[in-house]
Amino acid sequence: MLRIDRRPFSNMVEHDAALIANWNSAVSPDDEIWHLGDFASKRGRFAEDLLSRLNGRKHLIIGNNDTAETIMAAGWQSAQHYAELMIDGQLLILCHYPFRTWNQMGKKSVNLHGHSHGRLKPMPRQFDVGVDVRSLRPVSLADILNSRA
Repeated sequence: MLRIDRRPFSNMVEHDAALIANWNSAVSPDDEIWHLGDFASKRGRFAEDLLSRLNGRKHLIIGNNDTAETIMAAGWQSAQHYAELMIDGQLLILCHYPFRTWNQMGKKSVNLHGHSHGRLKPMPRQFDVGVDVRSLRPVSLADILNSRA
């Protein structure tokens, strides 16, 4: 992962510690957070241990590298492949994968996705919310929507 995504860490222990610190500095225990996939690919109780160290009420949109252990780990409020949320009058379409078209696209809905690690040119109202393009930390919906304002 470090080589493929060109993340600035010498090893995974350093990587994980930095991402946990970044998460907890951006997310309070009462925040609702949606992780759009590829949370953890290690097996065993790794995901469960990691989730216990992260602030917020956490939901998983399942990614292609999420194992069954990750999906079933205690600590998720929910886990699914796709979700539609209405927040402050804005319809959000959440999936790990970016779409060419999505529900209510012509009515200004927004597609939030991961998977592409910043390598895909976005369409209007489409945002890659993966850590690779978000300073290796979670960001608020307002920050995402204002990032191309």
